[in-house]
Amino acid sequence: MEILGYAALSSEAPLAPFRFERRELRPDDVALEVLYCGVCHTDLHIARNHGGFTHYPVVPGHEVIGRVTQVGNAVTRFKAGDRVGVGCMVDSCRQCDPCRSGYEQHCEEGAVFTYNGTDRHDHTRTYGGYAGHLVASERFVLRIPDGLDPAGAAPLLCAGITTWEPLRQWRAGPGKRVAVIGLGGLGHMALKLAKALGAEVTLFTRSAGKENDARRLGADRVVLSGDAAQMAAVTGHFDLIVDTVPYDHDVNPYLPTLTFNGTLVLVGYMGPLSEAVSAGALVRGRRAIAGSFIGGVAATQEMLDFCGEHGIVSDIEVVAMQQINEAYERLLNSDVKYRFVIDMSSMRKGQN
Repeated sequence: MEILGYAALSSEAPLAPFRFERRELRPDDVALEVLYCGVCHTDLHIARNHGGFTHYPVVPGHEVIGRVTQVGNAVTRFKAGDRVGVGCMVDSCRQCDPCRSGYEQHCEEGAVFTYNGTDRHDHTRTYGGYAGHLVASERFVLRIPDGLDPAGAAPLLCAGITTWEPLRQWRAGPGKRVAVIGLGGLGHMALKLAKALGAEVTLFTRSAGKENDARRLGADRVVLSGDAAQMAAVTGHFDLIVDTVPYDHDVNPYLPTLTFNGTLVLVGYMGPLSEAVSAGALVRGRRAIAGSFIGGVAATQEMLDFCGEHGIVSDIEVVAMQQINEAYERLLNSDVKYRFVIDMSSMRKGQN
């Protein structure tokens, strides 16, 4: 069916209305009307081709909350009217070791991402959630707990699972001391989730003015990373550090704050680190630097259910679809607390 979305036609072009075809339902497909779609830094990077791998036209959006409108004849888990979500992936090979182990994001044949990807069956381009409707395989559709605000739940499908994955992998919980580097879209979710899991939670920040907000979000302590005395006071303290900084930065100042066997996990930056890492800081404390990338389907559902039980959603600012280019500019200037979410009804009203 032909639907309306917003797309970038080139790296220089602002996002604009764009009509395209969604596929007819396959037996295992779920069709949904998009109600809300979160705005991720990745959306901006891909729309502007910062990584050099964007295929135009591109319809961004991988934090999708919707209502089921139709299901394929083999679908058993959903029915029309259900409130559901679709995150960063819509398919994978489903047969390799990572897929069978619940880590579809690490599919050996390559996960199919919700936008700017290639469908495994008909080899068409995938288009994301900045659109009126979405179609995805039942296996990659998630159930949204009834008690969660749907707009606030949208960023859980990327920012939430990106920070949940390392917290669960490295067993954050009672008796564990967790630090978060950076208070943005990822960082504020890491604080909320780590606190709800029962860990002692610290925020590392360069900005003294963030203390009140950090404590509201769950931090027990705030450490100014540029203050030598404050950094020295937490030497050997943290079991886990979740580094949410989305750009190249020096991780060396944080390594001495890890305890014996402690791990610093990068979740926000995927490029080369320009500063050489001190091997001594790792070797002497048997410390580690690791990476983590979103999460699999089962882990994402687990995270959503946990958020439903604890009433956790993202702190958001709701915008109209027609404001997306302004939102991108504000995102570049870190002018949002802490995620933008598009109310997709604004696009439908704009058609009238």
